Amino acid sequence: MKSLGLTKRKNTGWSRVMPAADALPMRQRPVAASYMRGGTSKGVFFVQQDLPTDQVQRDAVLLRAIGSPDPYGKQIDGLGGATSSTSKVVVVSRSAQPGCDVDYLFGQVAVGQPMIDWSGSCGNLAAAVGPFALHAGLVDGAPADGLAVVRIWQANLRQRIVAHVPMARGQVQELGDFWLDGVSNPAAEIRLDFLDPAGGEGLPLLPTSRVRDVLRVPDVGEVAATLISAGNLTVVVSAAVLGLAGTELPHDLNTRPDLLARCEAVRAQAAVAMGLARTAEEATRDRPATPKLALVAPPATYTASDGVQVAASSIDVLVRMLSMGVFHHAIPGTGAIALASAAALPGTVLQDHMMARPSAHARLRMGHASGRVETQAQAECDEAGAWHIRRVSVSRSARRLMTGQIWVPQAL
Repeated sequence: MKSLGLTKRKNTGWSRVMPAADALPMRQRPVAASYMRGGTSKGVFFVQQDLPTDQVQRDAVLLRAIGSPDPYGKQIDGLGGATSSTSKVVVVSRSAQPGCDVDYLFGQVAVGQPMIDWSGSCGNLAAAVGPFALHAGLVDGAPADGLAVVRIWQANLRQRIVAHVPMARGQVQELGDFWLDGVSNPAAEIRLDFLDPAGGEGLPLLPTSRVRDVLRVPDVGEVAATLISAGNLTVVVSAAVLGLAGTELPHDLNTRPDLLARCEAVRAQAAVAMGLARTAEEATRDRPATPKLALVAPPATYTASDGVQVAASSIDVLVRMLSMGVFHHAIPGTGAIALASAAALPGTVLQDHMMARPSAHARLRMGHASGRVETQAQAECDEAGAWHIRRVSVSRSARRLMTGQIWVPQAL
């Protein structure tokens, strides 16, 4: 921890190491950054060349910019919003990958610990990568009007994303009439195509080679689960296993520490089954971001967080997902990719809860806490009987919230 300028303060969490008196006065230095909304998430975006090349120093800058670690859990001294959806960083650079324009590196920043989890991706913030790269001049040959096709290399998972970004008079078109549930204002629609989204961290689409596993979880029992590697690594289980109907809202669920502990026990045991950790304790300690946990239930009419009623007839399945140990206010973009993929595979836990099972090319309408999201997966079965997900498409939006400089201690 010394390299990050952090020390453990007894009983109160993490605090900065105070400099010696002869090191004063302390100064700050600026770092170019943009604060962007992508889908239902927000994050701080950086061009790689504006950050230190040493990864430890880079992470120290990013932690300070976000305001972590914060023993008070508020990230008051940074730009983080103290939730999993708003404590994120993105690093973008020109790509050396054939057929790609930019590299997209995503970091999930822990609020109370000096940790950035680089093991996964963020499908919501992927919507903002194309606009950010265009604003930063990292993409050549964009049209003045129409759709700019930005080919993105997702560096965490080593996968390809194609973003279709609307342009008008040579500028990214950020405003529009596309409504995304979980976002309070309309914006311009950005279609994202996640190409061959399976295989994150070198794992196959089905890490255990089965569409269904049984996890033996302390204090929960035997849990039927689909373990899938598409978008982010994801665990799909029935909401009923944890005593839920799937219509509950996050502000009710996140006040139940007993429920959150049982959800984490399921997620951690799945991480062990996937070979991501040796023990459940190790998974909880070292891999808080992935795998994600998705709880699914049959369609039912419910009232979303904004008070709008979602009709059972308008969705195919109910989904409540957790991110960084708490229930997500909508659905992570990579979670939508994983669930769309699971819906296309016969015999998964997700398909058990759908009123009608889709074909390998059907759209999937998921009801989440903030409303609905629709995806489309293209799946293929080869001659050996193995399934492949060729593409998952989803529409999102993005908007610049701030562009300028973040100030960090000069010593970082």
